[in-house]
Amino acid sequence: MKGKTCLITGATQGVGFATAKALSAMGARVVLVGRDAARAARSVATIKSETGNDAVSFLVADLSSFEAVRALAQSFKNAHSHLNVLVNNAGGMSRRRKVTSDNFELSWKLNHLAYFLLTAQLLPLLKASSPSRIINVASTAHYRAQIDFDDLQGEKKYSMWKAYGQSKLANVMFTYALARRLEGSGVTANCVHPGVVATGFVANIGPLEKLLAPLINLVMISPDEGAKTSVYLASAPGVASVNGTYFDKQQPTRTSKASYDEAVQERLWALSAQQTGVDAK
Repeated sequence: MKGKTCLITGATQGVGFATAKALSAMGARVVLVGRDAARAARSVATIKSETGNDAVSFLVADLSSFEAVRALAQSFKNAHSHLNVLVNNAGGMSRRRKVTSDNFELSWKLNHLAYFLLTAQLLPLLKASSPSRIINVASTAHYRAQIDFDDLQGEKKYSMWKAYGQSKLANVMFTYALARRLEGSGVTANCVHPGVVATGFVANIGPLEKLLAPLINLVMISPDEGAKTSVYLASAPGVASVNGTYFDKQQPTRTSKASYDEAVQERLWALSAQQTGVDAK
């Protein structure tokens, strides 16, 4: 990975941090994205100390804001002439329906629209830096989901698990639609299930989950283990030309039947472009 530049969102803790550390250890230039500057600075210092790689930095952005996503992309382009790996990893889940500053339901905005917008903003640089790779972190939660175009943002009836599963299905379908558009460009797009990882994610959902988190974490894998598939897709020579595939435990894996519906993928793409204000055909 020496000479490669990587941008990883949600990289100040959990799977994102483990991914950043592993790629830094391989010699890559790594840029972490996080919401909190102090935490990001500590994460960068830890990675530099543990890997001996000084080419590690951070950018601060609240990815639930379109303005912040656009500013993040511009800040990255101002500071870096290349981008070889983009890992869309940041995500969240909310017990109660929350609306962002842009008037979108939080899970939909953070877990899907932020992926879509950031990728669109950085795609010209990824193509200019090819060969390049895009990795979208999804979840097995997508298997139980459908894209509910009639109540996409839970305005009629909100369910935490429905909102999360739908956003993760959107990650998979976005990856497939993007991969078709990238054929022959030198850029690939794949998605991953990191596994059920012991991070602060569960505890942040609500008071019951916070209480049960120590027990739940006992049956979960470590962030380092959860990062392995993203690191594999970002770095392994053997998957350099693999495009439009979902990986679980570093293996290509079939996704849900719903995820392969190209008509729905294209409807989702058009809607996402409209919602983000992106001119993306």
